[in-house]
Amino acid sequence: MNKLMKSMLAVSTASSLLLASSVMAAEQKIAVINFQEVMGKIPQTAAVMKSLEEEFKDEKAVLAQLEQDIKYHQEKKKRDGSLMSAKEIEELDGKIASLFQEYQTKGKAFQQETGMRKNEETNKIVALVRQAIDNIAAKGKYDLVLEQSAVVYSKPDSSITSEVVAQVSKLK
Repeated sequence: MNKLMKSMLAVSTASSLLLASSVMAAEQKIAVINFQEVMGKIPQTAAVMKSLEEEFKDEKAVLAQLEQDIKYHQEKKKRDGSLMSAKEIEELDGKIASLFQEYQTKGKAFQQETGMRKNEETNKIVALVRQAIDNIAAKGKYDLVLEQSAVVYSKPDSSITSEVVAQVSKLK
């Protein structure tokens, strides 16, 4: 009998909690945002990409030249290899290997540096977007703002994406 009372008490408590949580959820004002769309539409993203392209154009040109040099020497070996002596082929192979090693070293450094700079600049933009989301959520009295990709369904009027794009676009 005692076990039956405890289990009934547990069931009634659980059902009360479920009912209370569903009532609380019904009272919440929830918005969704498509973060990728925001990042794609705001002018700051394009400006950052352009400035990073300009910042790293010299290093990119060096890598492109190294790539061309490697291809030139490989084609030369393929084209003239049968006419070259073993020593000339060995020297050409050494030159190709040296250029390839330099290309790999500079390419890896280039990727790390550009990735780091891109992350720095993206974090600045994300901070602006978060600030806009916070402002819009406060003005609209939203209890919760969710990323649209994490939501299975939402009403079309629950999206604040266009508002965020408009507000961030005004910032510099």
